[in-house]
Amino acid sequence: MTTTKSFPVLALLLAMQAGAQTQPVAIHFKGVVASEDFACGHSYKGIGTTKSTIKPIDFRFYIHNVRMLDETGKSVPMDLTQDDKWQLDNLALIDFEDATGGCGNGTPETNTVVLGTLPAGHRYSGLTFTVRVPFEKNHTDLTTMPSPLNMTGLAWVWNAGRKFMRVEVATTGKPRGYVLHLGSTGCTPNQTKITVPTSCLNPNRPEVSFAAFDPQKDQVVVDLAALLQGTDVDGEPGKPGGGCMSNPHDPDCAAMFARLGLAFGDAAATPQTVFRVKSPVTSAALEQ
Repeated sequence: MTTTKSFPVLALLLAMQAGAQTQPVAIHFKGVVASEDFACGHSYKGIGTTKSTIKPIDFRFYIHNVRMLDETGKSVPMDLTQDDKWQLDNLALIDFEDATGGCGNGTPETNTVVLGTLPAGHRYSGLTFTVRVPFEKNHTDLTTMPSPLNMTGLAWVWNAGRKFMRVEVATTGKPRGYVLHLGSTGCTPNQTKITVPTSCLNPNRPEVSFAAFDPQKDQVVVDLAALLQGTDVDGEPGKPGGGCMSNPHDPDCAAMFARLGLAFGDAAATPQTVFRVKSPVTSAALEQ
């Protein structure tokens, strides 16, 4: 389920509120595991290098600075709707988990759409966004921040900031969970948990860009199987824990960082493969 209204109704409401100078835009996201829809409580086979069976525990991420291209090729920032829940300034939280099944640490509400406006009178194609929390908002006390920056499940210790992406799955070899917690590391100064950093050596902020994207008929598909491709999600039998906490020396991060388009160690960044465009999608599917 989602907490958002259907797209036609939202479009009308946004148009009425924004007036003739802007036009409403909705960017829809869909979680999948290879060819199957993502859902808490489901099992998915053939994942990672060991062809493991996984069950979801968590799947959510922040995106920032959503932009689209107009007909002249100019990159135009999307003005996000301020809803006091999922969107704050130019930041949004996409949340595929619904606290059912094994996703008990999440929230019952889900969010799969980013809503906002763009200047009217243009045709837009192409989409770009960054998976991150901007630096000035990342290293803040979540107890004083508005939603969606007050989510305890997406917070590290205060000076480490937020998890930009939290993926957790139970696997055949790691029934207690295999994880990706993506966030900035090497942040300084870090003498105490209340010391606000001034820089981070490893920002770890994937940028996603599509040359062709039509919000009226396209979805952004986020593929958990693609993220875990090339990763041993089972690990050493009987060993507790497992996964990537964005440590630049953790070999478990290598394949997942590559799939996200991030450099890791001596490996240069390559094009990301986790996010893709699905087109065309029916209006009914976009309203779900």
